[in-house]
Amino acid sequence: MRTYRADHVGSFLRPPELLEARAAHAEGRLDDAGLRQNEDAAILAMLALEQEVGLDVYSDGEYRRGMWITGLPAAVDGFGPGAMLNIRNWRGRPLPYVPGQTGTRHPAAAGQNPPAVIVGTLSPKRRITGAESAFLAQHAKGPFKITIPSPAWYLRGFIPGTSDRVYPTPQDALRDLTAIVRGEVAALVGEGVPYVQIDSIRYVFDFTDEERRRAWDELGVDPDRAVDENIAADNAVIDGLAKDGVTFGLHMCRGNNRSRWFAEGGYDTIAEKAFGQLHFDRFLLEYDSDRAGGFAPLRFVPKGKTVVLGLISTKVPQLESRDDLLRRIGEAAKYVPMEHLALSPQCGFASVAAGNEISWDDQRRKLELLVETARHAWR
Repeated sequence: MRTYRADHVGSFLRPPELLEARAAHAEGRLDDAGLRQNEDAAILAMLALEQEVGLDVYSDGEYRRGMWITGLPAAVDGFGPGAMLNIRNWRGRPLPYVPGQTGTRHPAAAGQNPPAVIVGTLSPKRRITGAESAFLAQHAKGPFKITIPSPAWYLRGFIPGTSDRVYPTPQDALRDLTAIVRGEVAALVGEGVPYVQIDSIRYVFDFTDEERRRAWDELGVDPDRAVDENIAADNAVIDGLAKDGVTFGLHMCRGNNRSRWFAEGGYDTIAEKAFGQLHFDRFLLEYDSDRAGGFAPLRFVPKGKTVVLGLISTKVPQLESRDDLLRRIGEAAKYVPMEHLALSPQCGFASVAAGNEISWDDQRRKLELLVETARHAWR
């Protein structure tokens, strides 16, 4: 299995031309072929940048998606419009209201409320990431990753009075969601995709923040049971699919939207259970701020698994100090051996199409710092 020291979470800032093309497509001024042409051009430019800065693994930047979660609902029958379940407490600066958008989620970026409410039987109508993997297999100059949201995330689209007309319980819907995502992962492994990453953010997004744990409990959702269900679903996505040369990673974060964050709290609440029971090769963990707590919970990471330290922030333009990054890597090495550590940004640069509030130059400098620091730390 390859060692990826200079890793990343998958999404990159979209160029203005791609954002304009996507808006034109939504308004009917650009056909599907025209949008695909713009996506292809943007991905090729991003791949060239990734090669130039020296990343260990490539990505298409999630340029074919409106946001990190939109790929699955677009490829699966059974989703419809409506407000997804959430406990909205986005932190950071106040967020603007965008007229015409509905729902309870953060509305800062156009196109951010995909039809992801469960309104019918869930069944795949096409591949979720087939176009992404095929293009990267043809054009990436090295190993690449495909990112897929955890099936458990879409339980936010299980709305009482609507979804339970089809599925008696959220767990019934989760079984179909898990089977769909597993089918996609199996297809990727069959194609020879070298790195598959499951974005499973609920562990810390919902269940390490004490305020949010209480809120979910008041809604009748037992946080500890939900963690167990998440673990079971995420493991079911990859179990039995291991293959030489394929890496399975799992990413956790506390929200990443236009440089805002959602939750806070260290990994202590979920570390022993999640790190100990998840079957993934790599954990990509947010660690760029005090909101993530300390490194002590890493003591629960089993021997042989890799922890990718998300020490570089994608939320702010300020460039981190290489010496500080090296010091923090050394601190984490007290709990996980250096040979099983790697470095990355804490999350994507653009989990939503509008991207975080940093510039293209900021993004490049942070990627260069990532590669430089990784080369120094593991030389």
